Amino acid sequence: MADPIVITGGGTGGHIFPMEAVADQLRALGIDASDLRFVGSRRGQEATLLATSDVALTLLPGRGFRRAFGRDALIQNLGAAVSLGAALIIALIKIRRWRPSVVVSLGGYASFATALAAVLWRYPLVLVELDAEPGAAQRLFTRFARARCCAFPSSDPKAVVTGIPLRERIISVDRAPGSIAAARARIAPPIDDGRTVVVVMTGSLGSTKVNHAVSELARRWSHRRDRTIIHVAGRRDVETVRRDAPSTDGLDYRILEFGDMVELWALCDVAICRAGASTVAELTTLQIPSVLVPLPHAPGDHQMKNALVVVETGGARLVLDAECSGAKLDDVLSSMTAPETLASMGKAAGTLGRRDAAQRIARVIAKESGWS
Repeated sequence: MADPIVITGGGTGGHIFPMEAVADQLRALGIDASDLRFVGSRRGQEATLLATSDVALTLLPGRGFRRAFGRDALIQNLGAAVSLGAALIIALIKIRRWRPSVVVSLGGYASFATALAAVLWRYPLVLVELDAEPGAAQRLFTRFARARCCAFPSSDPKAVVTGIPLRERIISVDRAPGSIAAARARIAPPIDDGRTVVVVMTGSLGSTKVNHAVSELARRWSHRRDRTIIHVAGRRDVETVRRDAPSTDGLDYRILEFGDMVELWALCDVAICRAGASTVAELTTLQIPSVLVPLPHAPGDHQMKNALVVVETGGARLVLDAECSGAKLDDVLSSMTAPETLASMGKAAGTLGRRDAAQRIARVIAKESGWS
């Protein structure tokens, strides 16, 4: 197969789901699945999350570098460098064989080798930048890119503000009052009318810090009959969270390892989340008020920058990771859970949402690839 569109990125769902969303919109433009290719990492979640896709998937070796000093970090970074070298060799061979019409990079360590191979072989490169602060790999390739699809405004003349691509299943979530009530009735067991529903989601692994704070919050709210907490704890901590869960007499407290976010976004009033790009895009597109707890020490502090964009519009409240506790969450949520406040915050968050982001990005890619 010659002249395919190669879409590279991954490692986490925050990159993989946007890759899938972009591919879906390219197909909607009439580009066949056989003319698309995904390239990701063997160590990421691509093999699982893209298992049902009919787009061919190539997995390269590699891992992210640790931004730390010390013997363990040095050993891990040496291993990462060796893996990156191997990934680059494979990518150079694959890209030369495929002769892509364009390579599309969504960032993350999984994208580096493929994007570099495109630059070295002089194939067109399009960058899709999901965060307010692009990652190191994306910044490195900015000068070589034909176009940049940015989530947020940029002064670069090559930049097109598109928003962050979301899956159609997320975009189609109906948040009208009647639909929210119906979603609460469908879940097992149903959620009682009149409860404020707080959904906690901090990624597939979860966040130990946030999980501990939410457990403490549940203890403080144990007698409240007007609250529901749906706590998606993640696979790393879920057993600890369940073991340490407080006894409740009134509070509806549900602990999950994973959550179907289509289902949970359809029924929640307010979310407690990290501030990854895809999470922020889902919250703003669906007009969900939130408490954002940015991941500390994220590369370029990009989660803090993502969060501040939403906070400055009035669509979210910020809680620093170091200050995240049950008492802090209680204080913040108590200041925002009046119905009129939630409605105002949801509307403010919605000013940042772009439901057509994937379509916008697909049109840029099609233009640069010659398919349009």
